Amino acid sequence: MRSPIRSALVTTIARCWRTARDERENAQNCLYALLRPVGLDVLAPVFDSLFSMYESALGRPIATGRRGAASADERLVLGMLDGTRPRRDCLQCDAGRASALDCAICSTRIMLTLAIDDRRRMAVL
Repeated sequence: MRSPIRSALVTTIARCWRTARDERENAQNCLYALLRPVGLDVLAPVFDSLFSMYESALGRPIATGRRGAASADERLVLGMLDGTRPRRDCLQCDAGRASALDCAICSTRIMLTLAIDDRRRMAVL
């Protein structure tokens, strides 16, 4: 089941990343600035890699929403992250790009869980 908080976080990160790329800014710096205040800055390179691999697999820029509801690309990446939309079932690309995206998805799942769990532990201390 998809967490609304995680969905909102990933969607916000995707939009920040897309804006940075469109404005030819360093995406990791923008993500770091977004994530640092909530103690999740370690995720900046993780999401930069995920969205770079996702865009490569799509063969086009990721389409993000502006406000409110997630775009189709945002919903797809959320589904791939939570396991409800396996990459191989919904996104066809060459083997190299598929493998890179699969690794990025797994790494993001792991790092997101670790970072959020770490953040919760720190809040208790």
